[in-house]
Amino acid sequence: MKHVNRLLALAAFAIGGTAAFAQTTVPVVVGAPEKDIVISKHIYGHFSEHLGHCIYDGFWVNENLNVPKKDRIRLDIVDALKKIKIPNLRWPGGCFADEYHWRDGIGPRKQRPVMINTNWGNVTEDNSFGTHEFLELCSLLGTEPYITGNVGSGTVEEMSKWVEYLNFDGVSPVTGIRKQNGHEKPFNVSFWGVGNESWGCGGNMSPEFYASQFKRYATFCKNYPNAQLKKIASGPNVDDYRWTETLMKEVPSWLMWGLSLHYYTVPKDWGNKGSATQFDEKEYFTTMQKCLYMDELVTKHSAIMDKYDPKKHVSLVVDEWGIWTNVEPGTNGAFLYQQNSMRDALVAATTLNIFNNHADRVRMANLAQTINVLQALVLTDKEKMLLTPTYHVFDLYQVHQNAHQLKLHFASPDYSVGDQKIPAVNGSASQDSSGAIHISLVNLDASKKISISALLPANAGAKVSARVLTAAAFNSYNSFDEPNKVVPAAFSDFKKDGSQLAVTLPPISVVVLTIQ
Repeated sequence: MKHVNRLLALAAFAIGGTAAFAQTTVPVVVGAPEKDIVISKHIYGHFSEHLGHCIYDGFWVNENLNVPKKDRIRLDIVDALKKIKIPNLRWPGGCFADEYHWRDGIGPRKQRPVMINTNWGNVTEDNSFGTHEFLELCSLLGTEPYITGNVGSGTVEEMSKWVEYLNFDGVSPVTGIRKQNGHEKPFNVSFWGVGNESWGCGGNMSPEFYASQFKRYATFCKNYPNAQLKKIASGPNVDDYRWTETLMKEVPSWLMWGLSLHYYTVPKDWGNKGSATQFDEKEYFTTMQKCLYMDELVTKHSAIMDKYDPKKHVSLVVDEWGIWTNVEPGTNGAFLYQQNSMRDALVAATTLNIFNNHADRVRMANLAQTINVLQALVLTDKEKMLLTPTYHVFDLYQVHQNAHQLKLHFASPDYSVGDQKIPAVNGSASQDSSGAIHISLVNLDASKKISISALLPANAGAKVSARVLTAAAFNSYNSFDEPNKVVPAAFSDFKKDGSQLAVTLPPISVVVLTIQ
């Protein structure tokens, strides 16, 4: 700590030395690579539930829709997601997972039974998008599937046979069915969620009861050659620390690869969440204040996990996160379709910085959700498709995937509204396998530029490049009439002098710098 304080003092001196000057320019020290801490690419995962138009009319479209597709998988969306290198995709839910029976979604499509989606609007689904279609989508995306099994209304045998169907390369009744359905070799799916929100829509269970259920289900979900399972337990809702304590105490770490955490940023309250685009600075500020609460949640849940798992074998998996607002006027309230503004981009960038900085424990996360639902990356309207500001954050931040974590040491100035204040600046940094350093910085202040003076490691490269995502207002968004209103641009408001890097962050901005 003394070493860090000395570096901070040197940085402050390098940018002017006076207290008054230091108040307007933030000294930042970029630490050396953390030896064994890698920012897992799986932090940048996504979530696609059978909800609204995420699957149907999202990934899976009518055969007559005039867009490029393979079978009924929409390829312009596939291409957009490949560009940002999504590492995993969670399916089929969400609450839907605990009413989904996988055998209904295999075999000839015309012979598949229909089902009622009781969680999301009581719509009738034809099960045309099932296990094989999902895994074909993952293959096209070049991403790893993350399947959530049915604990709430299913059985141990049902989930066990799903694992066998997908992963066993031998002779059995279910592998024979898989081969009849056109897939001779196993899919080798490693990531498995054992239920979803078992404290709520997944069964309203107590943590003690769920811990017992997890051990039963996990025991009968077998490892087969080339498919060692990463079993993820249904973890706590927000700040239910007792749930985490119980699971970590009752479930051995060798049986549980990960423990999930769900937290949504709700601008107002659950009765009236607030508009996605019509809000003032006070509501914007409150939203970012709630977004920053993720850091406290991750810190406190991680501390409990450390108590029982000091070597950090169990990953904290934040497999549902994002901003949740009221649906767009005139849309189905059960379909959770919301617009996506610059505020959403700042929520995404800030949250990803938090995960990057906790990469010793957070090794997987899934934004909710990929298309047309909640904080989506992509919105569609028949043939039209647009990329949201949130998509562009994931594009900028892909440089952190599987890079070594670097610590940023700084004291942020305050961003104040009324008598409330939050840190105006947050950030994270990494060094990739080529030696390039990547620094992502977020300025939440709605009106003020903030200057940064970063002291880089001695071996940092000489060349600096940067991109910025910002907008005229925090509620600016991309529409089908103006799909490129909020997009990344080249950024040049920086200057490097030796190991010192001076950067000026615009208001409401996300800046990613690369030093190589």
